Amino acid sequence: MSQIIAELRGIFQNESDPKIASGQAAYLKNHFSFFGIKTPVRRQLQKPFLKNPGVENPSERQQTIEELWSLPQREFQYFGQELIFEKRRQLEVGEIALIEFMITNKSWWDTVDYIASKIVGYYFMSYPKEITARTNIWLQTENIWLIRTAILFQLHYNEKTNTELLEKIIKSQLGSSEFFINKAIGWVLRQYSRTNTDWVRSFADRTDLHPLSRREGLKYC
Repeated sequence: MSQIIAELRGIFQNESDPKIASGQAAYLKNHFSFFGIKTPVRRQLQKPFLKNPGVENPSERQQTIEELWSLPQREFQYFGQELIFEKRRQLEVGEIALIEFMITNKSWWDTVDYIASKIVGYYFMSYPKEITARTNIWLQTENIWLIRTAILFQLHYNEKTNTELLEKIIKSQLGSSEFFINKAIGWVLRQYSRTNTDWVRSFADRTDLHPLSRREGLKYC
């Protein structure tokens, strides 16, 4: 274990609370274990470690993330994704592979949604030529978390949203019965309706959306 992660583990252990940990684990269907640290406290504790000088190149970032993802407590994955977000301006072409590792390992909505909207969103804004090829690959997989990421990466693009691409991605998933996919469609439509209500309403009118997606997507229309 690297020195920085060992130091962080010691700090997290000192602040652990079994009662909070039990509630956090139950909230995520007991898929993960926790130290039991509330988010504001965790973020304050880890703040000095986000300036970690040991992740300044792709190989160091890969090694650090793989180590964090190998650890059982969910707080380590939260720290890892927030570390990559902190270093997002340093991400190089090709590091989408690192991001995919984060999406497809220990996957659940709590990490995937952060990674999709904050890290993938930034990466594709920086390297737009990668969008089409990569999202096409994701949409052809059976991995619901990669598909959810393809749907959600434009969540905060607002007026920069590529509606042609968004429409293509959503239509590729019509007929899906997967909750996390239909919920993501509704979420991205609802968010974009804050920017362009007319487009969202028009799209919903001419598209056979799942009832969940329609209800969520038109909430603000």
